Parts: sequence; structure tokens; C-alpha cells
Amino acid sequence: MNLMIVEDEPRLRNALAYNMPWEEHEIDLVGVASNGVEALKLAERKKPDIMIIDVQMPEMDGLTLVRRLQERQEAKSFIKMIILSGHDNFAFAQDAMEHGVTRYLLKPAGEEEILEAVIEARQQLQEELEQWQSKAALEQKWKEHLPVLQNNFFQNWVNGKFAGWEVLKISRDLYMELKEDDQIGVAVIDLDPIDDNDTRFNPRDRPMLQFTLLCMARELMSHPACWVSSDANHQLLLVFILEAGQSPHEAMLFLNSVVAKLLSKTKAVLKVTASAGICSAAGSLEEMGLLYAQACRALQQRMVFGPDIAIPYREVLERSQHNHFAHQSLEKTLEIALESADEDKALGALAGWWEEGFKQFESADEVHEAVLYLSSLFIRIIQKQGWMVRNVVEDDFIYFQNVKLLNTQLQTRSWSTRVVSHITAFMQNQRRTTSNQVVKEILAILDQEMEQEITLHTVAERLYVNSSYLSRLFKQEMGTVFSAYVLERKMERAKAILQEGLKVYDAARMVGYRDVSYFTKVFRKYWGMNPGECKP
Repeated sequence: MNLMIVEDEPRLRNALAYNMPWEEHEIDLVGVASNGVEALKLAERKKPDIMIIDVQMPEMDGLTLVRRLQERQEAKSFIKMIILSGHDNFAFAQDAMEHGVTRYLLKPAGEEEILEAVIEARQQLQEELEQWQSKAALEQKWKEHLPVLQNNFFQNWVNGKFAGWEVLKISRDLYMELKEDDQIGVAVIDLDPIDDNDTRFNPRDRPMLQFTLLCMARELMSHPACWVSSDANHQLLLVFILEAGQSPHEAMLFLNSVVAKLLSKTKAVLKVTASAGICSAAGSLEEMGLLYAQACRALQQRMVFGPDIAIPYREVLERSQHNHFAHQSLEKTLEIALESADEDKALGALAGWWEEGFKQFESADEVHEAVLYLSSLFIRIIQKQGWMVRNVVEDDFIYFQNVKLLNTQLQTRSWSTRVVSHITAFMQNQRRTTSNQVVKEILAILDQEMEQEITLHTVAERLYVNSSYLSRLFKQEMGTVFSAYVLERKMERAKAILQEGLKVYDAARMVGYRDVSYFTKVFRKYWGMNPGECKP
């Protein structure tokens, strides 16, 4: 569940944001705001599930903010709000409750009381989502949702079968408001594979789960600027019509945020996870095929980052499109293992290949013919990544040029094993390079802006990706969560500044803390001593 904090008092706002154990209770802090106007704008992008709101704030007070949020249709069902007030006034509390506020807490509320209120709001939201799932109308939606003509239109559109003028003409016939200068974004969502040991579902349940996901997406994203469909592979297809005048970066941040929220709802309602691939940038109507291909390629990267994640497409991850796959089970297993850089699995498939195939050959010509076929598989896998075969297999390239240099089955088997190791090692190195590039950008931001307040979400916005993807990538590369790493860097820097003879105020300011007392508290908790004790 996602949490947003709206509080104008800096010390309390920081305490709620950074001193509470939100992550231990599976609650993600997605944003903080100092007034109602800022919160209203931030909520539009971040789509929080739960909000902690102060009553007295400049520009727009908390109760006005509650009313404005409840004017939006989506907020009436899916946002839980907790009020923090310094007024022990029945009229205030009554007004708040009439507008759907979950709890009304009086300041100074303790951390345990606030945490309990948030957990209770999360449980209420969970129960409401489960009740929604169980509605008897779901069966009727099977017949009513996603008319066949619209679904076929989207499938043909993403496969490049229409010119721009055809898209406009057909969309008018299907009562879809598309204009020639519209900019679109595309996301593809698919249920993650269900573990074989999961006894709750069997293969026959997957179509119903997919249909439920489709219905839930249409319910949660009932907006004329977002079309929900399914592609030829039964994956959920989201096509966003971007607002006129919206910057490309803002559009992609909005798309990432909406998709991440849908994945969260899927996990809460269906009790299974899903992953998403998102195109790299907005495009024209005629670029639909390219945007869809990017989203599909990004979705494939869940093999690297794991399930339950929204993955934006990045050019460094581009793979050449392929049209055919091997039909033999061992060949398919080998191909998948090589593309996922799983050396053990690839070597196991290769051993099975030898045991089931090569042992039956009785002449060198038969073996060489089979090696030609195997080498063509290796070449196809390497080249569809956009790599040169020679660069990947190094000294073993000579055997690709002339398989008859392999004089024995033992030599041939040794060569094929080395090639598998070459490909998996090269694949892993390329992925590390890609990941390192993103992490280097993060570290550069931290080094250059140490005096600023740096959070995972602000960095994600700077890099135009969603925070869940960035969090998992950072932990994968650095071995620690982002917030812990930032705290370590800031505390190390603060200690060094103090040991150079600067004042506590200067140290706090230079590492991004505006509240000296709060900085002192954090410093003492981290180092076990007060800042003033760090003498040169």
C-alpha cells in the first residue's frame, strides 16, 4: 500500500516520513507535502492508497483537501484518509467523518497510535477490495466488457496493420476519441507464472484470473484517456492518450505511477502477482507498433529483476525482434537458459541434448551436421542481442567457421560447453554494465546534491522511471536499500565536516538537514554520540 504525508510543520513531517517503520508493515511512502495545494497535485501523480493529513495548513487546509479529493470519483473508494488535528472540536471531527475520513487523531498523537491508524486503514482498504472482487456482477462483466470489435482493433493496431488514417477512421466507427496529433503511451501487463507448489490454482484458473485482471483494470482506470484491452498473447494492453500540453517526462511518470498502482491492486485482490513492461517514451498513433514492441521487450526483463514489478524500456536493454522459436523441448530450454544467463540450467539442457541426440550418431559427418545445427542456435541467440559472435565466443570462433576442426565427440562437447559459458558470462556482464550505468547516475546525483533532501522517489522522477524498479535495481547492484545508503553517505560526510572544524549548523546544512535538532537526533542514533563531540 502507498502512503502520502501532508503536514506543514517540518519536524513532525520529517518524523512521520523517516522515523516510522513503514517498510516493516509493507507500506511504501510515495510522497510528502507541506500544504493542501501541493498535496492535491502530488496525489494526482502518485495515486496514494492512504493519506495522513494535517488540518491547519497554509494555502489549503486539511478539510478542504479532503473534500477536493473526494470530489474525484476514484478517491471515493480507494483512498483512506487520516486527520491529524490540534483542535478537540466535535464540529471539525464530524465534518471530517462525513467526508470519508477513516480516523481523526488529536495532536500530539504518538507514533504507535499513528502507525495503528495507518495499519487499520490498510486493512479496511484490503477488505473493500476483496468485497469488490466477490461481487456477483463479475460473471456478467464476462459478457459485457471489451467488445470484440474494439479488441480486434487494438490487436491489429499494435501489430502494425493500419496506417494512420485507418486508425482514425476505424476509431471513429468504434466510438473512440482519437485525433491525428494525439500522443500515446503503451504498457503491457501479464500475470506472473504461478508456482507449481501453489495449490490454490490450477492451469484452468488462469483465463479467469486474466479476465478478472482485465475487469479490475477497466474499473480502476475508467478514464477516457486510457484504453484497456488484451493482446494476442492474452496479456493486458494499456494504451494511454496523453494530455495536450503535458511534457513527455511528466507523461511517462504518470504512466509509471498508474501501472505500479494497478500491480499493487492485482496483488491485493487476486492474491497473485503481475509484472508490466512500459514503453520508453510517448509516440504518435503511427508509432503504436514500436511502442508496443518496447513494452513487450521490457516485460521480458522480469527474468532478470524478478516478478511483481513494472519495468520501463531502456535502449541499452534492446533486443532484436525474433519470429521463430525452437519446437524441441531441450532446444527451447537451452535458449531460455542462455537468454536469462542461467549457466547451470543451460549446461543441463546441453547435457540432455548430448544424451538424447548426439549419442545415436555413427559417423563424423552426422556429428558435424548436428553441430552445424547447434552452432546456428548459438549464433541466433548471440546475434539477436545485437552482439558480434567473435566478441562473445573469443578463441572458439574458429570452430564456427569450420566445424570439421572438431575431430572427436569429446572435443565437440567441450567446445559446446565453453560456448555456453561464454554466452552466459557475456550476458551477465552486459546486464551489469546496463545496471551500473543507472546506478552511476544515482550516485552522481547524490554526490552533486548532498545538501538537498534526497529520496528514492525524487531520484526516480529525475531518471523518469518508477520507484519500485529503481529500488530493486539499486539493491541488486549495491547490496543495500537506497534509504540506508543515502543515510550512510550523509552521516559519513557530516562526520568528516565536523572533524574539519565546522559548526554543527554548517554540517547539517551541507548534508541536507534544515532542522538542526532533527539532524542531531539522527547523527546521535547513527554514530552513538552528539555532533558536538566530533572534534578535529
